[in-house]
Amino acid sequence: MARRIPHSVSYPQPVTSVHAALTDERYWRERIAEVGGDDARLDKLEIGDGTVSVEMEQAIPAEHLPSIVTKIRPGDLQIVRTEAWGPLDGQRATGTVTARVTGMPGELTGTVTLSASGTGSTVELDGRVQVSMPLIGGRIEAVIADRITEILDHEDEFTARWLGNDA
Repeated sequence: MARRIPHSVSYPQPVTSVHAALTDERYWRERIAEVGGDDARLDKLEIGDGTVSVEMEQAIPAEHLPSIVTKIRPGDLQIVRTEAWGPLDGQRATGTVTARVTGMPGELTGTVTLSASGTGSTVELDGRVQVSMPLIGGRIEAVIADRITEILDHEDEFTARWLGNDA
């Protein structure tokens, strides 16, 4: 059974400013460098006319994982993530996110929406984590969901600083 990950963040900047950051090469390079963790990297970065497609790899150190996870998959968890954003359509943009853990039958899939919220904007993720392992999959889903949420929180903080510095 999949575990849902609802995640939302609001920014005081308008949709156009947030979308401009999300489609800026420098934003992605600085974000992965600052909050990606040890050995994090961008494997793909394609920017089009108001669109972006990113693939990155990050790790969750083994010391931050419960024993149920490290017994099944020793060492750090390597997570390959993708994020793609479409162009602005009025005051809204949508995209997709995926994440998979190498060496483990688990993945995150979801949609993201950037929309106006008063004079600012909101980014919402509607994601699901699924680990296909009988009996223990649900407990591992919970761990992965918690760690992904922590990563998202750090990325939200980075984005808020980025937007504040560029404003």
